[in-house]
Amino acid sequence: MRIVFMGTPEFASTILEGLIKNYEVVGVVSQPDKKVGRHQLIEHTAVKKTALAHNIKVIQPLKIKDDYKEVLQMQPDLIITCAYGQIIPKEILTFPKYGCINVHASLLPKLRGGAPIHKALIDGYEKTGITIMYMDEKMDSGDIISQREIPILDSDNLQSLYDKLSLLGTALLLDTLPSIMNGTNKRIKQNAAEVTFAYNIKREEEHIDFSKTAKEVFNLIRGLAPVPGSYALLDNLEIKIYDSSIINETYKGNNGEIVSITKEGIIVKTKDSAICIKELKPFSKKRMKAIDYVNGIGKDKLIGKVFK
Repeated sequence: MRIVFMGTPEFASTILEGLIKNYEVVGVVSQPDKKVGRHQLIEHTAVKKTALAHNIKVIQPLKIKDDYKEVLQMQPDLIITCAYGQIIPKEILTFPKYGCINVHASLLPKLRGGAPIHKALIDGYEKTGITIMYMDEKMDSGDIISQREIPILDSDNLQSLYDKLSLLGTALLLDTLPSIMNGTNKRIKQNAAEVTFAYNIKREEEHIDFSKTAKEVFNLIRGLAPVPGSYALLDNLEIKIYDSSIINETYKGNNGEIVSITKEGIIVKTKDSAICIKELKPFSKKRMKAIDYVNGIGKDKLIGKVFK
């Protein structure tokens, strides 16, 4: 079984690592490397790093739809994709003997798209999971082979759920592959009436609207933590917010107003109650505990100010 793996971020790298331990991965396809940081240094994708550590060939076409022949030259029997980041052309989809399958971080048909983990948290889902599916020419619309779910806890944020699902995806993939190879796997059509989408997060979606409920604000904050981080403006300066909790008390004042300071953090009024901001990053400064930010500025100077 000659397997080609296509993926890019850390989530996919974890799954690739598990695959390599059990099967012959003859090649890896990943997005082009990008410049990162203040000095704009080229950094390999997480999947590329894993592949190179195991001496596996890596190709990084700028546009896979125009530059796919090298993938076919690897003569894959099966192609596995996970968070690759580009639409796979028909020429690749129809080539492998055992087809092309995708490891997707949601319970399809819910949350098709590139940000299913973010959206599961932001939209207040109580559970999510992993779907192994056959790929077709539309985004995340192919037949389902297997699924496994986990609950979303109040203590989860993007990073913790990301880690849980990468491990779940690895286990489910390894459990599912034998049935694909021996032809006993399921092919379940997705119910079009149940489809929802989880498109990549836009910059404007990262902004916190304190006129929403405390639960909605809480979900947005944890759904974007630690990267890219949600934000609000205070004195017209951006403050990133990474951790919060819901305060089940009502306060007078404007939505977004700092109504109290406690040892836990900064209490901000929302539509129905309040949020305690516990961890933040002021403009041009390092990430810190909210109480350290308060101590640096002064409690009296913050009370009454409004996040916008």
